[in-house]
Amino acid sequence: MISDSVKNGVIFGCEGPRLTEVEFDFFRDTLPFGFILFSRNIVNAKQVIELCKSLRDAVGWHAPILIDQEGGRVQRIRPPLALDRIPPLDEAEKAGRKAKSIFKLRFTAMAKELLSLGIDFNCAPVLDIARTTTHRFLRNRCYGVNKSDVISLGRVAYDALKSNGVFPIIKHMPGHGFASHDSHFELPVVKASKKELFANDFAVFRAFCNAEIAMSAHVLFEAIDPYSAASTSKKLMDIIRDDIKFSGLLISDDISMAALPGDIKKRTTNLIEAGNDVILHCNGKLFEMKEIVESGVVPNTLTLSRMSSVIEERKKIEHTKIENLELAKIS
Repeated sequence: MISDSVKNGVIFGCEGPRLTEVEFDFFRDTLPFGFILFSRNIVNAKQVIELCKSLRDAVGWHAPILIDQEGGRVQRIRPPLALDRIPPLDEAEKAGRKAKSIFKLRFTAMAKELLSLGIDFNCAPVLDIARTTTHRFLRNRCYGVNKSDVISLGRVAYDALKSNGVFPIIKHMPGHGFASHDSHFELPVVKASKKELFANDFAVFRAFCNAEIAMSAHVLFEAIDPYSAASTSKKLMDIIRDDIKFSGLLISDDISMAALPGDIKKRTTNLIEAGNDVILHCNGKLFEMKEIVESGVVPNTLTLSRMSSVIEERKKIEHTKIENLELAKIS
């Protein structure tokens, strides 16, 4: 049972390329849902495989290990372990009518690179709509400038990752494309009307409502809740659950980002009370991780059920991948 393996609804990073004894003991005692890797954790293939094993040994099960491997600027693993890729929007524009085929190849290869290292969850596809005003930290990470293209290429990316053994995490729900500021440094404020949001940005995520995992956005939608970022807003969470119809596991974007007010404990409380299932903490600072756990992130029954659904779906992915390999051998 997932409740025996997960004590806290968190995904943690670690500080370096090898797990320290202190980190190992902390993860063993706190039993987070999973882990996330960054460039600071990557040296070579043998080291990454060993790090993934150490993380899973600490918690005593095959816990999810995430990464942001979008291609382009947000690509934690670089050559020789993975191909360098141009940003997705540049790829889509360059490929033109062949974009779907190119995206399938792109994300199929990406999945194989990640899985060979022990990484089985990717924070992609990016389902935000690019606009002329979209901040440059995000714009060329998007897949298109309209909802149709984003849905189409997002589906290709999603299916390619999943069919090749890597669990996709859609982001940034319910939409980050209107944001003209970088949420790593400040809270973006979106002034678009509810009508425009529901017709475009929210509609993209509605098309992916059956996804098993999504990441919430640190973006303020003035027309809906002028006081809180979507990730900490009960009003936006109601839209995510009731209008977008997303019923899967919702993880926050990184809790360390400056878009969120208050200290780590306050941020944790706000994110959990709003309705996020899992807190994402990326920087590997142990004292912050301890504060998150102290704030109370024990998963409730519904969150545990959503976690279980994710793990069961992962088993299906692994089974399908084995079947596909066998079919490939026969043909």
